[in-house]
Amino acid sequence: MARVLVYGTRACPYCRMAERLLEKKGVQVEKIMVDENPVQREEMVRLSGRTSVPQIFIGEKHVGGYTDMVALDREGQLDALLSHDVRRDAR
Repeated sequence: MARVLVYGTRACPYCRMAERLLEKKGVQVEKIMVDENPVQREEMVRLSGRTSVPQIFIGEKHVGGYTDMVALDREGQLDALLSHDVRRDAR
């Protein structure tokens, strides 16, 4: 299973929806709350080029926000990204 990292805030409804979708798919989400740490918000912007939350990374791939992830799911691409075995890449 690929590592999933979500930059978000406590007050963001789209962050919660993203987490719920990923949890329904059996994914353990690593969360970074940028409202608690401005340095992490700066890191999110540097990595994603975006200031809005959530910003979602699957493995090393930035997939965007919640609506971007839902679009990938509708296109049938999200499950393939999530099932990518990151341990295989380390060989």
